[in-house]
Amino acid sequence: MKIIFMGTPEYALEILKKITQTKEMEVVAVYTQPDKPVGRKKILTPPVVKTFALENHIPCHQPKRLRDKSVVEELLKIECNYIVVAAYGQILPKEILEHAPCINLHASILPHYRGASPIQQAILNGDSKTGVTAMLMNEGLDTGDILKIVETDIDKDEMSESLFNRLTDIASALTIDVLKNFSSYVPLKQDDTKATHCTKITKADGEITFDDAQKLFNKYRAFTPWPGIYLLCGLKLKKIELLDSKNHNNEGEILDIQKGYIIVGCKKGSIKIYTLQPESKNEMDALSYVNGKRLNIADRLS
Repeated sequence: MKIIFMGTPEYALEILKKITQTKEMEVVAVYTQPDKPVGRKKILTPPVVKTFALENHIPCHQPKRLRDKSVVEELLKIECNYIVVAAYGQILPKEILEHAPCINLHASILPHYRGASPIQQAILNGDSKTGVTAMLMNEGLDTGDILKIVETDIDKDEMSESLFNRLTDIASALTIDVLKNFSSYVPLKQDDTKATHCTKITKADGEITFDDAQKLFNKYRAFTPWPGIYLLCGLKLKKIELLDSKNHNNEGEILDIQKGYIIVGCKKGSIKIYTLQPESKNEMDALSYVNGKRLNIADRLS
């Protein structure tokens, strides 16, 4: 079984590894995004999928635009049985979709959370379950017919990294299942009337206020480690816990100060803050911060 693989981040890498470890499957080409500048020094860094492909002597392609005529023509010359796509980051043109069955592994229960950030969106919305959908791709964004869905629960305190890892394992196993048993699955059309969407996360999404403690905590769970959560003044909340989601308080008021944490009120609910990080400074425990700022109970955290 010959496979063209398309993907870019860690999620895609683990699926690619699983395919290469399966005896009857051969990855004949990898497509991933171009190298990008990373960090303060803007060091040009390859996607993890590219690094793995080169280490395993798999031909690797990094077109800026998959739709370019020359790119499409080059891909169509590659003989394959399937094209597997996982968080690639580009829409496949019709010519490629017709080259072989294109199977996408999307980290949500479609048609919910079509788009770029389904894992974070499920946490932001406080969902109790999510999953991975294997689907046949079409020219839309995550709108193709569903082959199989595997669901998993989301713990009320679960962080995005933990959920990401579990969904990656599910997606890896589901990929092999669908490839091996492709002919036995009957594609099911999505109900577009139930579709929801999510967008690419930016640094600005991490800004928070002390309005709703549950929503604040969900942002913390979804956006740790990146982009993190922070106040308008630049103060980052590094380790927090939801204490109460119902009681009403003054926004940002310090309700209690203990050795290991402080309690801060929200208009609705309250949170414990264990560590935080002032702008351009190192992370510190909450008690050191309030002492340094000479803040007391009833003062506003800033």
